[in-house]
Amino acid sequence: MAEVVIGKNESIDNALRRFKRLVEKEGIIAELRKRDHYEKPSEKKKKRARAARLRLLKRVYRKE
Repeated sequence: MAEVVIGKNESIDNALRRFKRLVEKEGIIAELRKRDHYEKPSEKKKKRARAARLRLLKRVYRKE
């Protein structure tokens, strides 16, 4: 759970910026997007395989 304590002389903008950074670091938004709808295990497997293939292609093209 992301929690930010605002200091006495700290502006709301700075506190909001720290909060956004903390939420991004903890991966809360990504987790929400992932849980937004159910994804079948076969779809997860296809997505992982597609990502692995893309990483491999990128690695091959970088070496050339």
